[in-house]
Amino acid sequence: MARTFLIRGMLCGLIMGLVVFAIARIFGEPNVDGAIGVEDHIAQMAGEAPEPALVSRAVQASWGLFVGVMLYSIAVGGLFSLLFSYAWGRMGQLGPRAGAAILAALSFITVYLVPFAKYPANPPSVGNPDTIGVRTELYFGMMVIAIVAMIAAVSLGRALLDRLGAWNAWTLAGLGFFVLAAAAYLLLPAINEVPEVFPATLLWQFRTVAFTLQLLLWGGIGLLFGYFTERQFAAKPAPARRRAA
Repeated sequence: MARTFLIRGMLCGLIMGLVVFAIARIFGEPNVDGAIGVEDHIAQMAGEAPEPALVSRAVQASWGLFVGVMLYSIAVGGLFSLLFSYAWGRMGQLGPRAGAAILAALSFITVYLVPFAKYPANPPSVGNPDTIGVRTELYFGMMVIAIVAMIAAVSLGRALLDRLGAWNAWTLAGLGFFVLAAAAYLLLPAINEVPEVFPATLLWQFRTVAFTLQLLLWGGIGLLFGYFTERQFAAKPAPARRRAA
């Protein structure tokens, strides 16, 4: 069953990767071009020569973008399938569709939304190259804290389920996750390396597209995976479903 889930998750990632690539190509790349133009303008005003690109912009915006998006999307689909394989059978009365949708929402919040809230995505011309290592460590540190907080919240909810009921237990679990994530948000150092001359509208558009692409990817994988899994289970008799679980 785990192998079936893995193949299905990677297939869902492949499908959503095509969707994400199309949207990134249409709506995301113009923002990247604008950011590169701002970077070149800043370098020109400072009397510096623009840094030569190792890969041409045309390749970056076409095949480079396609390969990067597809590899990332397939990897996310495979990761999601492994999470679902572990969680399936521990979701109570939730069916495949509801279970996959909830798992995708929780994964999106943990892996992307919480780190993004503290360290949002920046276009190419934003950020000091000398601090990229520190910024990467802080971003993944925030992600690890979010993952630990989510595991603790789910464990708390399951522990309180019989005593307080589903609504109260999961409400307290959600509050616990929020408190831990907020504490990490306040304690970790902030990084603001956006140049004052960088257009605020361009920065907002870049981050909005980046957020939307991740939301579409995780949401689409969750919905597609749940749909295909429900169809698979519906085609099996009840004893086979119980053995699979």
